Amino acid sequence: MTTRPPLPPFTEETARLKIQAAEDAWNSRDPERVSLAYTVDTEWRNRADFVNGRADVVEFLRRKWAREFDYRLRKELWAFQGNRIAVRFEYEFHDADGQWWRAYGNENWEFDEHGLMRRRFASINDLKITEAERRFRWERTK
Repeated sequence: MTTRPPLPPFTEETARLKIQAAEDAWNSRDPERVSLAYTVDTEWRNRADFVNGRADVVEFLRRKWAREFDYRLRKELWAFQGNRIAVRFEYEFHDADGQWWRAYGNENWEFDEHGLMRRRFASINDLKITEAERRFRWERTK
């Protein structure tokens, strides 16, 4: 079985490390890389979408990033206990028409004993912004 440290139960330090690893992976915009942090049978709710399993995660992320250009994400610790972490996040992107968006919300994560995320529940709101209102202007990590 593959392990994905840090492993639960989380401390503040290890929860922050787990969050940074997730932020780095999502900013890569590589669906396969991102999917490896999840159990094979992971369960997601992302807005009104329900995603089940790693293969669905990859397809979901391919569709997402095919329409969200210049995606940049930040995540921060909200709370943690045992094998669960709650995060607050913001990300920015523009669509095919050049309209910039800021999406923000909360995620609740639950991990298995190997450090793989078994459940992810995301509540997300979108806000139209101008290019001048962007906050996240760094180069993406690979």
